[in-house]
Amino acid sequence: MLMQHLLLDAAARTPDRLAFRWVDRDRSLTYRQAVAAMEQYAGALHEVGVGKGDRVTVFAHNGLDYLMTMFGAWRLGAISALVNVRYADELDYYISDHSPKVIVYTHDMAEPVRRAVSAARGIRHLICMDGPQDGALSLPELLSARLPVPQDPGDESAIAHLSYTSGTSGKPKGACLSHEPTARACRCIAERLRITAADVSFGPTALSSSYQLVGNLLPPLSCGATINVARHWSRSSGWQAIDDLGVTMFMANPTLLGEVLIESRRRGRPPGKLRFAMSGGGPVPPTLKGSWRDELKVPLVESYGQSELGGFVALGEPALPSEADLNRIGRPLPDKEVRIFDDSDRVVACGGVGEIVLRGGFMSGYWNKPEKTAHALRGGWLHTGDAGTIDNDGYVTMRGRFSERVTVAGEVWFPRDIEEALALHSAVKEAAVIGIPDSRLGQQPKAFVTLVEGREALPEELHASIRGKVRYDLSLLEVTIIDSFPMTPTGKIAKVELLARARPAVSTGQDRAVG
Repeated sequence: MLMQHLLLDAAARTPDRLAFRWVDRDRSLTYRQAVAAMEQYAGALHEVGVGKGDRVTVFAHNGLDYLMTMFGAWRLGAISALVNVRYADELDYYISDHSPKVIVYTHDMAEPVRRAVSAARGIRHLICMDGPQDGALSLPELLSARLPVPQDPGDESAIAHLSYTSGTSGKPKGACLSHEPTARACRCIAERLRITAADVSFGPTALSSSYQLVGNLLPPLSCGATINVARHWSRSSGWQAIDDLGVTMFMANPTLLGEVLIESRRRGRPPGKLRFAMSGGGPVPPTLKGSWRDELKVPLVESYGQSELGGFVALGEPALPSEADLNRIGRPLPDKEVRIFDDSDRVVACGGVGEIVLRGGFMSGYWNKPEKTAHALRGGWLHTGDAGTIDNDGYVTMRGRFSERVTVAGEVWFPRDIEEALALHSAVKEAAVIGIPDSRLGQQPKAFVTLVEGREALPEELHASIRGKVRYDLSLLEVTIIDSFPMTPTGKIAKVELLARARPAVSTGQDRAVG
C-alpha cells in the first residue's frame, strides 16, 4: 500500500465527501478534488525535474498547499522532507543533510531559504507557494498549467517521507519512512481508534511533525474521514473551531489539551461532538487524563511513538480510562512486536524496567547516517532509547528517556516519577526535572514547575506534596516555580535549554526555590 493510495481509495468510495479543510482560510477539498489537486501538484513538481527518490523540502506554515505538495511528491515516488519553520536559523543544516532537488516555501520564509541555499549544491529550483519571487518559481502559475504527470512508480518499499527527530540527543536525524509499513501502521491506528468515515479530525500542531502524519493525516484518510489543519491556534479560537466544525477527534500535544480543558471549564462544557482526544509529542500527566475523564467525560487517548516509527509503539483506547489506565499508555499495536530489553539486549521479566524495543515495521534507517542506523537497529530491533515496562495486561508504561535519567549520589532517578507526582497538585500546570552537575552528588536534581493560570503555590508546598509518593530522597531535590518552559516545535519541554537556563539561575538565586 502506498500513502497516496489511501487518498485514491477513499475518493473511489466517497468522492464527494469532504477530505481536507484549512481552518484559517476556510478552504476545503472533497476527496475527488484532492485527487485532482494531487495530480496538479505532481505535474508541477515533475515539470521542474522531480522524480523518484528526489527530495522535496517543504518549509512552510500549515495549509492545503503544504498537504498537497506532500501528496504530489509521493505520487512521483519522490521523498517529502518537512522542516518546521521554527528552525529557520538551522535550515542550512537540514538542506545539507538531505540535499533536496526542490524547496517549496511560503513567501515569509524567503530570507531564511535564500541564506540556507547560498552554499548548497544540487538544488534545481525554489518554488514559492504564494506567487513569483526573485529567484523562485510561482507555485500557482505551475498549478494553473495543469502539467502532465508520469506513471506512478508504484514502489511501496520506496522511502516516502523524511521524518526528522527532535534533536534531543544531538543533531536531528532524518528517519526514512517507507510507504508500506507506514500505511499499514496507520490502518492499525485507525482500527484502534475506531475511526469511521463519519469522523472529523483536527490537528493544529505543525505538519512537519511525524505525529501529524500518523495521527491526524493517514489514519483518518484510510477511513475516508474529514481532516482539518490550521496554522494559528489560541485557546479560545481553537476551542471554538473544534465546536463549530463538529470535530470528533482532536489530535494535539499535552499543552493544547490542557488549554482545551481550561477553556471547557470556562464555558461550562466540552466541544459538542468530541468523542475523544489523542495526545502525542510528549508524556501525558495522569492528572490531565483524569480531568478529561472526570470533568469533560471525554477520553484522552495517549499515544507513544517516535520519528523513527511511522506509527506508534503503544496506543490507548477511545474509552474512558480506569484508574490504572491513567498511569500507563496502552497496548502495542498489532503491526508491532514490543519488548523490554536489559543492557545486554536480553528480554526483561514482565514488569521489569528496561529499554523499550520493537520490530515489525519502522524506518529503513537514518538518511546518510549508517553508523547511527546500525546502532539504533542492532539485532533487527529498533532501540528507542526510552525506559519503560510492560505489565501483566500487556500495557506499556514509559518512564522517560535514558538520556534524561538523573544520577544522584549513585542512585538513578527517573524524572517522570517526580514530574507526575508534582502534577497531582491542583496548582501545577507542568513540571520538568533535570540534573545539574554537582561535585558532591554527581547531579543535583531540580524540579521546575509552572502554575495553572490564577492559582498560587509556594515551592515548599509543592515539595511537601510529593513526599511519600516517590521512592527517592527528596531532601536532595530543589523545586523552583517559573513563568513558562522553553518548548520544542513539537510541544515538548526543551530540557536541554532548561538546563542551560538553570545553571546561571542556580548561581544567582533569582527564582522562587526550595530544597
